[in-house]
Parts: sequence; C-alpha cells; structure tokens
Amino acid sequence: MSVELARSLSPTDRLAVWVTDRVGSMAFFFAVAIWTILWLGWNTVGPVELRFDPGPAFAVWLFFSNLLQLHLMPLIMVGQNLQDRYGELVASADFDISQRTEAEVDAILQHLTNQNALMLEILKRVEGLESAGRASR
Repeated sequence: MSVELARSLSPTDRLAVWVTDRVGSMAFFFAVAIWTILWLGWNTVGPVELRFDPGPAFAVWLFFSNLLQLHLMPLIMVGQNLQDRYGELVASADFDISQRTEAEVDAILQHLTNQNALMLEILKRVEGLESAGRASR
C-alpha cells in the first residue's frame, strides 16, 4: 500500500488489511484444510475413548468452523474494500501520469515538426546559395 493511504488507515483498518492478506493466501487455505482433515480423521478413525467430536454430526467442528467464518467474512470484506480504495488511488495516479506523458509527447512531436520545417527551409537556402554560386562561376 502507498504510504499516504497506510497513514490514513485506522488501527482496525490496518488489522482488516492484514487479515485479508493472510486469509487470502494459499498458506491459510492449507492450514484450514489440514486442520479439517486432522479433526475429522481423528474423530472418525481415532481411538473411540479419545474422540471428542463424534461423527457424523461433528457438532464442535461445525461450531468452530462457523464461528471462524462469521468473524472472517466481514473482516475480509472490509479489507477488500480498503484494497479496492488503494487500487483506485493507483489507477488515478497512473491516469494522471499517462495524461502528463501524452502532453509531453505532443509537445515533443510539435517541436520535431517545427525543427523539420526549419531544416527544410535551411536546406532550400543552402541549395539556393549553391545554385547562385554555380551560376556566378
């Protein structure tokens, strides 16, 4: 994120962006997938006396999974909105740079056109002087 946008964020906004960056990663996906596989695997094939969330309901797993989702979804949405705001700032800055570049290119092209006209005028004068010099000999 740009420095000016980062400075304008509140601590909770910074937390939302941080969580969005982490939760939106493959590492988080793999962590949740491994956690789910281990949880469901243990409670399906583990020793019966050590199972803490019996299947097929897996009520405790559903509770924790839903709790995680309920807290992360709004936080991710806030983080995405902040990232979108950053994207709009970058796009606006890029547009401004493109407009300035276009104006500079137009000025350079106009300058080159003027130089071409001047060089043609100089060439005509030189050719005229050469013709006059040959005629006077």
